[in-house]
Amino acid sequence: MRETADVVIVGGGAVGASAAYHLADAGAGRILLLEREASLGTGSTRRCAGGFRHQFSSGINNELSLASVPLITGFTEQHGLPLDVDQDGYLFLVRTEPMWQSFLGALELQRSMGVAVEVLTPEGAAGLVPGIATEDMIGALFGPRDGIADPSGLTNGYATLARRAGAEIRTGVEVTGVRTHDGHVTGVFTRGGDIDVPVVVNAAGPWAGSLAATAGVALPLEPIPRQVAVTGPFPGAPKRRTLVIDADSTYYFHREGPGVLMGMGGGPDERASFDTRVDDAFIAEQVVPTALRIFPPIEQAGIATTWAGLYEMTPDRHPIIGPAPGVDGFLLANGFSGHGFQHAPIVGKLLAELVVDGRAHTVDIAPLSLERFAGGQPVRERHVI
Repeated sequence: MRETADVVIVGGGAVGASAAYHLADAGAGRILLLEREASLGTGSTRRCAGGFRHQFSSGINNELSLASVPLITGFTEQHGLPLDVDQDGYLFLVRTEPMWQSFLGALELQRSMGVAVEVLTPEGAAGLVPGIATEDMIGALFGPRDGIADPSGLTNGYATLARRAGAEIRTGVEVTGVRTHDGHVTGVFTRGGDIDVPVVVNAAGPWAGSLAATAGVALPLEPIPRQVAVTGPFPGAPKRRTLVIDADSTYYFHREGPGVLMGMGGGPDERASFDTRVDDAFIAEQVVPTALRIFPPIEQAGIATTWAGLYEMTPDRHPIIGPAPGVDGFLLANGFSGHGFQHAPIVGKLLAELVVDGRAHTVDIAPLSLERFAGGQPVRERHVI
């Protein structure tokens, strides 16, 4: 007899684990999460820097953050499970006039939505994080409600809650496709056999496009490798765990143990790839020189460890959340463009609302439909790290 479920979630990162909990907690029936790796959160979730913020240039990303961040900062109080959270803020440093105008334009939107953002002088920024270079800085913007949390802790916490609520989580199970008939989801194919199910949630991260293609759905996603390095201890290492971003270069760093964690975007030369090998040349030739320019005390640090992870990028740098057009029962939660961890709590809740209530109502996700790419030019999120 073939196995059945009410909802299958494909992908065991932060988004998938949150969805499993919220669906089970909402009474959506038999919930089954399938993760192909041996443990949860081993893909983009484990390799992310763990930041959460409100300082976006688009209204919908700010809405997601306003709804999601309290679920991160209040996780332990609400659920009684430990989660390491440091709410020491995000500090954006700006050094060119076009970037400054971009941030000031976003600031007006953010404040209209109730986002707390402070405009700082270069000296004010250096007062928060002593050692940052201020010579060519125009100004800075500080979000005091932003911060850093443990991605693995959040993912495993939601998995624990999901199991308590009755969901089943299986690792080491690879989903090879979505089965459909007459425009409806009827099941999933796995290496261990088929499962009959009317609703499938695609939370497969950078591999979401391949899964969607098996259901006849084309997702405009690109996997983009990002490099991360962590230093050893050094004099002048930050005391606060503020996440500092040099907006013009995209270089960022925050305190990690006795040293700092740092990285930066690949700029115009970055190419789509599933390659998660460490690019030592990029770190040595791009990240380290930029680090020395932005935060000179780091000159006395040595690199302790490095790794690479994947962003799942959409053309407009906004996620795709909601039903897949033309395939009833196929729900998408993809393309977070580096923001999947921080928006995972609210996205799981929105997916549960879609299944149980037939619509998402905590946040209006209409702007995040896949159909937005069918015509016109979607509004691009400008402030992607």
